[in-house]
Amino acid sequence: HHCWGSLRRAPQTVSLSSVTLFLKYSPANVTVAQTPQMRCASLKDDRVETVMDTRIATAELGWTAYPASGWEEVSGYDENLNTIRTYQVCNVFESSQNNWLLTTFIDRRSAQRIYVEMRFTVRDCSSIPNVPGSCKETFNLYYYETDSVIATKGTAFWTEAPYLKVDTIAADESFSQVDFGGRLMKVNTEVRSFGPLTKNGFYLAFQDYGACMSLLSVRVFYKKCPSIVQNFAIFPETMTGAESTSLVIARGTCIPNSEEVDVPIKLYCNGDGEWMVPIGSCTCKSGYEPDNGNVCRACPPGTFKSSQGTGLCSQCPTNSRSTMEAATICVCRNGYYRGDMDLPDVPCTSVPSGPRNVISIVNETSVILEWHPPRETGGREDVMYNIICKKCRTDRKTCSHCDENVEFVPRQLGLTESRVFISNLWAHTLYTFEIHAVNGVTNKSPYPSQHVSINITTNQAAPSMVPIMHQVSSTMKSITLSWPQPEQPNGIILDYELRYYEKDHTEFNSSMVKSQTNTARIDGLRPGTVYVVQVRARTVAGFGKYSGKMCFQTLTDDDYKSELREQLPLIAGSAAAGVVFIVSLVAISIVCSRKRAYTKEAVYSDKLQHYSTGRGSPGMKIYIDPFTYEDPNEAVR
Repeated sequence: HHCWGSLRRAPQTVSLSSVTLFLKYSPANVTVAQTPQMRCASLKDDRVETVMDTRIATAELGWTAYPASGWEEVSGYDENLNTIRTYQVCNVFESSQNNWLLTTFIDRRSAQRIYVEMRFTVRDCSSIPNVPGSCKETFNLYYYETDSVIATKGTAFWTEAPYLKVDTIAADESFSQVDFGGRLMKVNTEVRSFGPLTKNGFYLAFQDYGACMSLLSVRVFYKKCPSIVQNFAIFPETMTGAESTSLVIARGTCIPNSEEVDVPIKLYCNGDGEWMVPIGSCTCKSGYEPDNGNVCRACPPGTFKSSQGTGLCSQCPTNSRSTMEAATICVCRNGYYRGDMDLPDVPCTSVPSGPRNVISIVNETSVILEWHPPRETGGREDVMYNIICKKCRTDRKTCSHCDENVEFVPRQLGLTESRVFISNLWAHTLYTFEIHAVNGVTNKSPYPSQHVSINITTNQAAPSMVPIMHQVSSTMKSITLSWPQPEQPNGIILDYELRYYEKDHTEFNSSMVKSQTNTARIDGLRPGTVYVVQVRARTVAGFGKYSGKMCFQTLTDDDYKSELREQLPLIAGSAAAGVVFIVSLVAISIVCSRKRAYTKEAVYSDKLQHYSTGRGSPGMKIYIDPFTYEDPNEAVR
C-alpha cells in the first residue's frame, strides 16, 4: 500500500513518438520510463490478491463501450516494451458527453471489499485551443454487483444507470501542449475501494462526460492478511473486512509439537492486510525447542527439555542420559536415582554409605548415641538418620522391636544431627540399635539402606512392684505366703522384704521379715487377727516399691479345732493305710527270708550226706554240724 501511495503522488515521464491530430495520441507509441515508485509497485505484495490486471492481457479486453463513438480500445507498450491494451476518449469539442466503458464480469473471490488501481493520463483543458466550456479533466468510477454474467446490455442498461458510484476521479497531474510537444506525459495513479460486496461478482464502469484522457491500465484486487506463523501459532490467510477500518478475527492453531499457553489464540486482520493485536500464544511442548521462531524441533539425543515453554534443550545432567529424540527427562544411570522432589535438570544421585564410629553413653535406663556422618553422601545434601531399636534376650538369638513408650530426642526418624538421646528403656536389658543413613533417593534403591549397629546393656535398677501375693496356708500363729517375680526385675533379685501389721493398727507399727525366695512364713502372730502385708524386691540398685496392700487372717481357736476335726478322719485313714502298708512289708520280708533259708539248708544237707556216704564205713553215717564252719565246704573235707 505504501507503493500505491508513492505512485499516486509521483508524476511519470512519457515519451510520445506519434500523434494522430493534435487532440488524440496513440499510447501504442508511448514509452514510459520506469521510476523507483514503479519498481516498488512491481514488487509482489503478499497482502494483495489481484483478480484482474489489464497489463497482463495479451488479447483484446473486450470491454463494452456505449456509445460506440466514445471509448476506443488501442494497443500500446509498457515500460518493459510489453504489449498492453488501453482505452482512450477525447470528444472535448462535442457537448453533453456521456461515454460509458463497462468491464467484463469480475469474480470477487469471496472478497468483501474491492480495490481498483487506475493508471491514466488527462489533457489539460486550458491547453486545448478553442475548447468549449464542457471540457472536463475528471471521470467517474462506478460498479454494478450481480450474481451472474449479463449477456445482453440493451439501451435501458445504460440509460437507467443501475450502477453505484465509487468516486469522481481527478488527475493530480495533466499534460499540456508543451508537454505533448516535448513528448512528456504525466501518468496519474489512483486507487479507490468499495464494499461491502455480497454477490458473486461485479462490473466496473467508467463514465466520461467530456475529458480528453487515456486509461492506461486497470488493476482490481483485494487485500488480505497472509498466512503467518506468530507466537508458534499458524493463522490462516484472512481477507480484510467490508470496511477499511474493519478488524477481522482469525483463529490460530498451534504449530506441530507446540501447545497452547493462553486461549483463545487469535489475531486481528485490519483493513490494510496487516496483523495486529495478538491474543494468546503457543510454545514448544516438552521435548522440543524453538528453531528460527517458526518450528519446534525435537531435542537431539543427549539433551532434554522437561517443560513446555520457549526455553531450549539442555544437556543431560550428571549421571543421566537420553538415547532418543524429544526426551522430556534424562534417565538415570544404573545405581543412580532421582528423588521425588528433584527437578529434571538436577544430577542423578546415589544412596549414602553407613554412619561411622558410633559411641554410646549408658546412664541407668537411658543411652546417648553419637556417630560420624557417612563417608559417601551419594552426591546429596539431604542425608538423614533413622534409629531402629531392638530389645534382645541374653543369648542374642531373638530380638523384638522396642516398646512404644521408648522416647527418642529429638526424634527417632529423620534425624538431621548425628546424636540422639533414648530413654524409658528397661533396666538390665540387652538392646541393639541400628543407625540407618538415608537421603532423598534411598526409597528408590532396591537395596536396604546402609546402617551401623551397636549393642548396649542398660544398668540394673530397682525392680518393679510385685503384682500380687497368695496365701499358701495359715495357723493360729503363722501365715505362709507366696508371690510371683516382678514383671520388670531390672536386674538380679537378691531378696524380698515383707512388711506386715495388724489391720487395726497403722503401718508405723509394722514389722519386717526377709526371704531369699518368693515364699515366706510369718510367725509370731496372734490368732484370729487380720494382718496387712506388703512385699518388695531388691537388686543391687536397691529396693523397688512395695506391692499393693493385701489382707490375710490367722486362724482362731475354734477354726483350728474345726479344721482339726475335719482333718481327723483323713489323718486316721492315712495312719491306718500306713499301718497296713508297714505290716504288708514285714510279712513279705519274713516270707522271703524263710524261703531263702530253707533252700540253702536243703542244699547243704544233700552235700553233707553225699560226702559222708562216700568216706565212712559201710552202714555208718557221720554227722558234722555245718554251722561250726564259716564255709560249709570246709566242713565236708
